[in-house]
Amino acid sequence: MRDFEEIYRVYFQDVHLYARSLSHNDATAEEITAETFFKAMKSITSFDERCDIRTWLFQIAKNAYYSHLRKNKRQADFSLSDNVASDCNIESAFLDKETASRIHRFLHTMDEPYKEVFSLRVFADLTHSQIAELFGKTESWARVTYHRAKTKIINMMEEKS
Repeated sequence: MRDFEEIYRVYFQDVHLYARSLSHNDATAEEITAETFFKAMKSITSFDERCDIRTWLFQIAKNAYYSHLRKNKRQADFSLSDNVASDCNIESAFLDKETASRIHRFLHTMDEPYKEVFSLRVFADLTHSQIAELFGKTESWARVTYHRAKTKIINMMEEKS
């Protein structure tokens, strides 16, 4: 079994960025990250080493985030801004902070699993196979779901330009 300090050191930033992409709040992301590693440390002996550890940590973080939402009974209202750049290349759009902010707001209005698959692929840099493993689906499902999410964002950008 891997040394937990090494796991923490290697995966802390990935987990924190994933938690930040879910919550869009630094304080909440810090809470979720701390809770994720606390729960992981408690259950590290039951970790199946055949699985990807980052996928396992993201699953814990996702569950911690949903628990946080239920606990605080919060629902965010994300509104879209009217001015979105006409460039539909989604990856380059994230280079522009204003456009990235609009995409994030739109992303939070999307239904699951599109929102989470897109976030895992773009922000957490997971492969399609890792996303599929996380959801218990096929790699093709992950590819199609990501493509559909990306298409929805592109369409939103075209409509608002």
